[in-house]
Amino acid sequence: MKKAVALIMVALLAVTSLFAQGSGEKTEKAAKPFEIVIGHIVDENNTWHLASLKFKEIVEQESAGRIKVTVYPNNQLGSEIEVIQSILTGGGADITFTGESMQTYSEELGIIGMPYAITSDAQMERLLDGEVGQELESLMLKGGMRVLGAFTRGPRNITSNKPINSPSDLRGFIIRTPQSPMTVAAFQSMGAKPTPMAFGEVFTSLQQGVIDGQENPLAMIKTGGFSEVQKYVNVTEHLRAWVYIAMGEAKFQSLPADLQQIVLDAGKEMEAYEHELYLAEENQLKEQLIAAGMQFVAVDQAPFVEKAIAGVLPVLTPKQRALYEKITALK
Repeated sequence: MKKAVALIMVALLAVTSLFAQGSGEKTEKAAKPFEIVIGHIVDENNTWHLASLKFKEIVEQESAGRIKVTVYPNNQLGSEIEVIQSILTGGGADITFTGESMQTYSEELGIIGMPYAITSDAQMERLLDGEVGQELESLMLKGGMRVLGAFTRGPRNITSNKPINSPSDLRGFIIRTPQSPMTVAAFQSMGAKPTPMAFGEVFTSLQQGVIDGQENPLAMIKTGGFSEVQKYVNVTEHLRAWVYIAMGEAKFQSLPADLQQIVLDAGKEMEAYEHELYLAEENQLKEQLIAAGMQFVAVDQAPFVEKAIAGVLPVLTPKQRALYEKITALK
């Protein structure tokens, strides 16, 4: 009898121990925060990065620590294309800033890179806030990315070590471009030799003479430190565009509904915060680049418009052409 009672007691203790252990594991699992990883291509002083930190602050505070946000700037997780692939394949990243590069997953999104389609900030605002903007966000979702907001960008200009006054000055000019068929076609039509390249490789390529120049908004020219290796900013303003705050849809759907709402709200606050920083910075960038030794070349943009559009229209797919006509109708 004593032996039987002892065996029963041992069994009860074992069950109790297992129950306690299981409860502890459940509690630990429940307490473990969801993780959101942001990866982007710019440095810690860029408005995109500062907005990422604002997003982190808001999300972690509003979720009471149930979400932990980690931000990796400066291509630490790879190029823009590589981070997109990481997001879509569950490779570790969850949010990045992108637009036309998503054309691989939804071809119409390439229209974001159409030269001279948007010619003013007011037109861009009408686009993003209207039916065309909704259509583009649906295309992002089709490609696997949920749009949390958007960062508008200043117009893109060409930097060089010689003045570029007309398209003919670009003949034989090796210029770094993003991996955008439209940008490539536009510069080919001017006689240039466009060379797609990740942003993180541009400075060294300019320094070593692998390329002659590049094209970007003033903020990216400053971020890239191109004033150290380029003398001129040629004011072509050939592209006005934006990047989406893009989160992998699979990751978004993995969050509980209340945390999804926190992320959505934080995305809108992130967008508004970055826009304030962008406006304040945009007014100072030209003076800062001049102070760094760069010279601004005012060009007659009409010949650039004519060449660029003539070069790109033939490469548009029917779906891209339809979107292009909707965008230009907003002028």
